[in-house]
Amino acid sequence: MTRPTIGIIGGTGWLGSAIARAMLKAGFVEPSQLILSSRSTTGLSGWPDVACTADNRELADRSDAIILSVRPDQFSTVEIGARGKLVISVMAGVPVATLAARSGSDRIVRAMPNAAAEIGKSYTPWFASDGAKAEDKELVRQLFATCGTTDEVFREADIDYLTGLSGSGPAFPALLAQAMMDHAVAKGLPRDIATRAAIAVVAGASQLLGAHYVSPEETVRAFLNYRGTTAAGLQGMIDGGFIAAVSAGLDAAEAAAVAMSRTG
Repeated sequence: MTRPTIGIIGGTGWLGSAIARAMLKAGFVEPSQLILSSRSTTGLSGWPDVACTADNRELADRSDAIILSVRPDQFSTVEIGARGKLVISVMAGVPVATLAARSGSDRIVRAMPNAAAEIGKSYTPWFASDGAKAEDKELVRQLFATCGTTDEVFREADIDYLTGLSGSGPAFPALLAQAMMDHAVAKGLPRDIATRAAIAVVAGASQLLGAHYVSPEETVRAFLNYRGTTAAGLQGMIDGGFIAAVSAGLDAAEAAAVAMSRTG
């Protein structure tokens, strides 16, 4: 596949910058094939050949594919003309219809990477409009593979749901870690030890889920069947409403994403 020139509107923000760095590190694009727009005209450090402009319309004119990486509430101020070009949005809650109307393109992809793109561990689901071409989809697959793992979904509603689930990045694991830390401190442990212990569980030991290709269900079942201290802890969490609380949280996140889409 011939690599296109890719422009990132909001390219020096945390997500736009993470995507840019991932593409460059993987060799998906050369620095000369990347254009960023931002209020700052300073390109990415370490890649001095990356072009940077304060003019979104100039970026759109020079790019074959355009990534929109601005806050959803700022999108109304973004002026681009992208007719006939691939437009990839990583904004939460802005529907395909709005993206098409504002950009002038019918080749639209909505994607939802998360903060782990910064370390190449993002999960990025994406949805393509009817106007997106086969080569557009292949480019999107390869592009977001530089940030981690990726899946195409076939209903726009799935992106709204996954915005709340996987788009949360470290937020939900951080809440679990915080609850563990607070409990440990209440039991008398120093906060620095409580912090290291909780992070070791949430950010360290949890990587075994991916390393051993064992499903979460199998892991939980195995520990419950072992009938040890972990089984007692798991059962206490389940009996205390942990699963119901997670479901309520995901429902609330989905509802917020759907509401954003309706007003987007």
